[in-house]
Amino acid sequence: MSGYQMTFERTEMKYLIDPVQYLKLKERLMGKMETDQYGNSTICNVYFDTPDARLIRNSLEKPVYKEKFRLRSYGLPGETSSVFLELKKKYQGIVYKRRETLNLADAEAYLYRGIKPERQTQVLREIDWFMQYYEDIIPAMYISYERTALYGLEDENLRLTLDGNILWRSDCLKLENGPWGTPLLEDGWHLMEIKIPGSMPLWLGHILDELKIYPASFSKYGQAYEKQQIIKSEKKGGISCA
Repeated sequence: MSGYQMTFERTEMKYLIDPVQYLKLKERLMGKMETDQYGNSTICNVYFDTPDARLIRNSLEKPVYKEKFRLRSYGLPGETSSVFLELKKKYQGIVYKRRETLNLADAEAYLYRGIKPERQTQVLREIDWFMQYYEDIIPAMYISYERTALYGLEDENLRLTLDGNILWRSDCLKLENGPWGTPLLEDGWHLMEIKIPGSMPLWLGHILDELKIYPASFSKYGQAYEKQQIIKSEKKGGISCA
């Protein structure tokens, strides 16, 4: 497999799979798919939004066009570790992702204190425009998960990821603070994403049909935000014993 890819254009399909389906699926994929250069990894993300959560509220309304912005690391990063600034857009079901690599110190100086990196690239200019357009972009949610990433042996453009132990929190919003928080799914459940530039291979479609694995609408940040709002509502409407 090649190194880091900076731009993506593909269709992404999501599926929630229970513990039994997960084990059967991994068995059925043997000989068809192989783990990529990341293999099994812990992925840490800080999602950025406006103070009134404009980006995620818009996304939850399922518009034709929506976008998200996040800072991502593979594993727990140190100050000089490479991290990714990712601008993710979705239009009519097609995902367009633009990604730039910086070390953690430079990325946080840029996103948390407004100090621009010395070098400029097309992707960084796009991120600059995004941040200026929304005016006040702040860290909003930390989401981490354990990911198994696979690619097709017949077609490397076929990508499949299995995310488990998905955790979220709305404080301590720096990557170096590590993966901890509230579980987003029940124990043993996984979110699977299939990422393809074209149509799904017949053999994979047959496996999903046999295991009764069906598409689901699911956004990690969206689900975490909705759970956060429920918690806030419960606290606000709580009964005082005073």
